[in-house]
Amino acid sequence: SCVFAQTAVMRGGASRDGRQQSRLIRGDANGFEICTIDHARDGLVRLDATISYTDENHEVGHYAHEHEDIDAMGETFVKVYSPTEGDECYVDYDDDGTIDATRSSCVDGETVAWWKLACGRVLGVYDGRLIEYDPSTLAPLGLVVGQEELEGRRIVVVPSGEDACQIDGADGGREVADCETEAEEQAVLLVCESTGSVTVVQPNEDGSFWRKIVRNKIVRMKEKRRVEAAARLVKDIFPASLEDDQPQVFSSWGPYTQISGTASKTSVEGVTSARAPSSTKKTAKAR
Repeated sequence: SCVFAQTAVMRGGASRDGRQQSRLIRGDANGFEICTIDHARDGLVRLDATISYTDENHEVGHYAHEHEDIDAMGETFVKVYSPTEGDECYVDYDDDGTIDATRSSCVDGETVAWWKLACGRVLGVYDGRLIEYDPSTLAPLGLVVGQEELEGRRIVVVPSGEDACQIDGADGGREVADCETEAEEQAVLLVCESTGSVTVVQPNEDGSFWRKIVRNKIVRMKEKRRVEAAARLVKDIFPASLEDDQPQVFSSWGPYTQISGTASKTSVEGVTSARAPSSTKKTAKAR
């Protein structure tokens, strides 16, 4: 089995909640401890969890260690819902093969639900966000849709595959083998009843849904060095036109518009909004 520990940061400038912490795991033949090192308080070590081995395949965890953070925050300290097989928040399929994930109501801060897709992926709603979970451990993998895009919408999962398999692949039809091995195709939809619009939550190319919001730090560092190299070239080529102004350097790399490691939204203005809906073509019947 596994024990998951959330890590934080050492540098104050990279912290979103003000904490500057690292996690320390120390153990021996009898088990191990998970501790927090508080860098903002001169490296104070706090004991969070004690895991004791009972035999070669089992362990017992103790998480109720007393410390002042628990006394200050009470029951709200690290209180996060995690799906569990058989709990009351699981949403099953309807008779027609759809999933009414939010039970015909709009998502708000109190909505808690999770469900399994035909492909094996697990999605859920918690704290006003759509989240993807690991299928085997039900641990959170990452954010799919943020609060600003999900608020006031229903979530519905419907079948989206072809009615029948085609064997004449010349016109783009699917092979019989594909139909026998692939899971049923589905669409995850965000329904906005106030505007009468529907947003399709498209999966990533690998089939996952969670968005890679935090970009690789080494990649970002290389991108910054390229921009700095371009700025030096601009100063060499146009020294007279610059004077006291900074050189103008732009980057082109797809969906990102700046050298930032974290995207603030999952919605894209003009793409997932009502101003730029996906067009659908209807074939007119011959008269």
